[in-house]
Amino acid sequence: MDISDIAVKEFVEVDAGTRVAKVRSVFERENPKGIVVMEDGDCIGVLREKQLIQSHVEDDTKVSAIVRSSRSGGSPPKVRRHADVREVCRVLVEGDVKIAPVYEGDNLWGIVAADDILRAVHENLEAITVGDIATTSVVTVTEDDHVGKVINRLREHGISRLPVLNEDGELTGIITTNDIVEFAVRDEERQGSNDRRGEIDRMLDIPVYDLMSSPVHTITPGETVEDAVSVMFDNGISGLVVTATPDAADVAGVVTKTDVLRALSLTEEESMNVQITNINLLNDLSRESLTEDVTQVVDKFQEMNVLHAHVRFTQHKEKLRGTPLIRCQIRLRTTQGQVAGSGEGYGADHSFHVALDRLERNVLELKGVKADEEYRGQLMRKLNEL
Repeated sequence: MDISDIAVKEFVEVDAGTRVAKVRSVFERENPKGIVVMEDGDCIGVLREKQLIQSHVEDDTKVSAIVRSSRSGGSPPKVRRHADVREVCRVLVEGDVKIAPVYEGDNLWGIVAADDILRAVHENLEAITVGDIATTSVVTVTEDDHVGKVINRLREHGISRLPVLNEDGELTGIITTNDIVEFAVRDEERQGSNDRRGEIDRMLDIPVYDLMSSPVHTITPGETVEDAVSVMFDNGISGLVVTATPDAADVAGVVTKTDVLRALSLTEEESMNVQITNINLLNDLSRESLTEDVTQVVDKFQEMNVLHAHVRFTQHKEKLRGTPLIRCQIRLRTTQGQVAGSGEGYGADHSFHVALDRLERNVLELKGVKADEEYRGQLMRKLNEL
């Protein structure tokens, strides 16, 4: 299946220097599926109306600031008009974008959005269960934690939502980057545009309970991905918390639209699937060498039967002699559960190898745990035979 019937030509081109106020009026007047931002004849990004609304930028801001802030540098990913859906899903995941320009030859033909792909393949998702694709190594916060801690965890793990637990470890809410942005904007409008350092400090000290959304939309591991996507579309959200049973309060995982796209991009090749988010940051590292290094770590524990690996790069503003500080996260989804490693360094190569070293230690630790469990099992069987 290719994207020729999914991509659309309902877009408007604007120059990178166009004011946000004018872009908003274009969405209101023409209602396009997206706005393609051009600079010196090249596409530097595609903007969705929802993305514009959530950005909360001033009317005089140049639209280029929005599309550039939504990526970690480099040009936006491009797809061919008749590209296979699997390939396009991979491009969207690796580019960390929800919409991309579509080309026919060298000419810009249209745009394709992740949501439109999910709608097109929706009925085919009934064969996959939520448990097959959900992230089980979940990062959480408590109701009493402060917003400052939430921001640090969101940044550290490169995620956009955190389940909230009460003092008994039960799921009571969820907090997202949008919740924090919405509060900051409301507070700014109320306080005015003077020096607001005091208000910002106050915001960081606000308990999560005051900002979280509740009740939480949940789903169980045994339900289909088709059901999960339906719940997301029906409620206008991008992710669900996974619980053991419909009424359970324990967090078993998180599943997002990106997880669905990632699953759709997997191939049936014999080699291990390695997916990279923000692949444009690999200036000093090749995809081939990255894949080879991850494979060598995996081979040290073949019993894991790795289903696929995900490598995510995030660029920070800090630089050393012109080289940006980059955070790398590597996560392996295996038949034995998930195992991960992360690290920071200047340049993709440095950060990747710091993360790889930690991943290897975690893999070997998991291997040791499994070996201990097998030994205990053998010992117990022998004792029972006495």
